[in-house]
Amino acid sequence: MRRPFGRGRDEEGTEAINLTPMLDVVFIMLIFFIVTATFVKEVGLDVNQPDEDKPKTVDPNKKSIVVKITKRDRIQIAKRDNDRRAVRANIERLHAENPEAPVIIQPHPDSTTDLMIHIMDSARQAGVYNVSLAAQ
Repeated sequence: MRRPFGRGRDEEGTEAINLTPMLDVVFIMLIFFIVTATFVKEVGLDVNQPDEDKPKTVDPNKKSIVVKITKRDRIQIAKRDNDRRAVRANIERLHAENPEAPVIIQPHPDSTTDLMIHIMDSARQAGVYNVSLAAQ
C-alpha cells in the first residue's frame, strides 16, 4: 500500500509550537526597557522634615514672616488676606523691617502645590533665602 505524500496518520498529534522566537523577542524587549528606565530622571522637591525629638526653642527677638495658605488657596500674611500678585511686595516690606526674619509657609493639606511654589519663588525674589515649610 502506498502512503500519501506528506505526513501520515500517525504523525497528526506530534506537532509542537516553537517558542524560541517569542522568547527572543521578550528578552530583547526586557533589555530595551531596562536600558531606557535607567535614563529617566524624576523631578521633585527635597523637603527635610524636622525631627520631633529636638527641643523647640524660639528666640523672642527673632520674628518670622508667616505665610498661611488656607483650604481654598487664599494667602494670609500677617493675619491679613493678600492677593497672589502682592506676595513678593509684602515679603519685601516685612523683610525690610526685620532682615533676619525667615519666611515660614504654612500650607493647608487641601491647598495646591502650585501656590506654595509661587510663594517660595516670591520669597527668593524678595531676597529671603531662609524659607521653611510648617504644618498648620
